[in-house]
Amino acid sequence: MSDGTPNQKPPKPTPVVGGLIRAERLTQIAFILPAAVLVGWLAGAGLDKWLHQHWIYLVGIILGCAAGFLQIVRLVLGTEKAMEKDGQ
Repeated sequence: MSDGTPNQKPPKPTPVVGGLIRAERLTQIAFILPAAVLVGWLAGAGLDKWLHQHWIYLVGIILGCAAGFLQIVRLVLGTEKAMEKDGQ
């Protein structure tokens, strides 16, 4: 049931919880780049077998690296904005 205040904000996390949340966001960096490269390599290797080529996996690795770096930059910029918003 509502208590009559439709736009209530959730309580602000404690500094310890906020620090753990930021640490979790930044530990994603350790997984993003290798996962993106692996997906690009697997996609390229699959296309190599399907199209009977031997070079497409290199394109997949390069595209995976580019996608991984792009996602890392987006994650870091988003974390930076969140830290500025929190006033730290």
